[in-house]
Amino acid sequence: MIGKSIQPEIRALIDARDFTTLKEIFADWYPADLAELIDDLPDEDEAIIFRLLPRKLAAQTYEYLELEKQKSLLKAMGQEQVAAILNDMAPDDRTALFEELPSAAVQQLISLLTPEERATAQSLLNYPEDSIGRLMTPDYIAVRRDWNVQDVLNFVRANGSDKETLNVVYVVDDKGKLIDDIRMREFLLAPLDKQVSEMMDENFVSLPVHADKEAAVEVFKKYNRTALPVVDSDEHLVGIVTVDDVLQVQEEETTEDIQKIGGMEALDEPYLEISLLQMVKKRAGWLVILFVGEMLTATAMGFFEHEIAKAVVLALFVPLIISSGGNAGSQASTLIIRAMALGEVTLATWWGVMKREIIAGLSLGCILGVIGFMRIAGWTLFSDIYGAYWLLVAFTVSFSLIGVVLWGSLAGSMMPFILKKFGADPAASSAPFVATLVDVTGLVIYFSVAFMILRGTLL
Repeated sequence: MIGKSIQPEIRALIDARDFTTLKEIFADWYPADLAELIDDLPDEDEAIIFRLLPRKLAAQTYEYLELEKQKSLLKAMGQEQVAAILNDMAPDDRTALFEELPSAAVQQLISLLTPEERATAQSLLNYPEDSIGRLMTPDYIAVRRDWNVQDVLNFVRANGSDKETLNVVYVVDDKGKLIDDIRMREFLLAPLDKQVSEMMDENFVSLPVHADKEAAVEVFKKYNRTALPVVDSDEHLVGIVTVDDVLQVQEEETTEDIQKIGGMEALDEPYLEISLLQMVKKRAGWLVILFVGEMLTATAMGFFEHEIAKAVVLALFVPLIISSGGNAGSQASTLIIRAMALGEVTLATWWGVMKREIIAGLSLGCILGVIGFMRIAGWTLFSDIYGAYWLLVAFTVSFSLIGVVLWGSLAGSMMPFILKKFGADPAASSAPFVATLVDVTGLVIYFSVAFMILRGTLL
């Protein structure tokens, strides 16, 4: 059954403290559904229900829980149960938990592990925090090239129960160097006396253990794999990374980019769990920068105060002009940031992007310019608010919109490239940041066009 929640009968059994019945029921549940149930329970019931689960099921369920829930359960459970869960957890999921705990707590929890699991945990934690080594698990199947299919199947039956995945079998030499990977289905369909060496094509893909974990996302996407081997600098097989861990990395990176695009620092915790003080600090920095940037808009307005005094009608269109440029810039920056994240554009394609944005910016500017012209022309049929020179004002607004939208498109599309060129995160060229930049320069474009068109009339 999929998507269980706190059903009335389950709630009644919990309230009645009928733990025997609950234990029987939960034994047939999927770990993901149990995790969902525990998430919905009051704090006082979480640990009680968790203790009802068989050891292996408890460890699997624990891996599905949110980080904060994992932390609270660690405090609520006894040392013996904590030790059982940590020893039964997948090494990569255990490493992810340890990464989020204080070092003192990690050392205390590592002491609860068996010698074998302790060595594995310490080995994974020794890799750089954002490296693929932190994502991998040493639970894989490795065989030798001189084995036959029967040897491989016997080895899998004897050692495969606690492995992360059995979809792929890895072939290593006598020094542990990775020399091939073979899908399990090939062993299942091959004659039992066929040699592994006869099935090898030595065409495989691997991940460097010290590479940035974001690199794994692109490799998985390119080769459409459920698991990939991880090798050290000498090509020795040290672990595997599975697609579930990579999907989690992608989710985290996408969330971080979206938050940055919104004009703030990326949150380190879920929205409802981060402290109010931390949230204010994450948002205040960018707001101050944007506020100071918008002050330049007032400076630009002050620089053109004489023109505004002579032709007050120009002030009516300031919000229209700067918002159009800011919106165009926000669109362009968002499109390019996402295209970079998906690998659709790179630094080498900046010129192609610029050419496209010049055409797109001119086209969009012309569309808005025509609409702006028609708006002013239509309004003069009912009002003389724009005065005798309404036609020149209409041309001023139209050409200004073309220039501002073109500039906004160029600025928004090129800013991510500039940041990436200097080693910064392209997502930092957020929509609010680009909009602020275009606001200031948009005023310069607007009043410069107005000066050229209205000189000798209103100016």
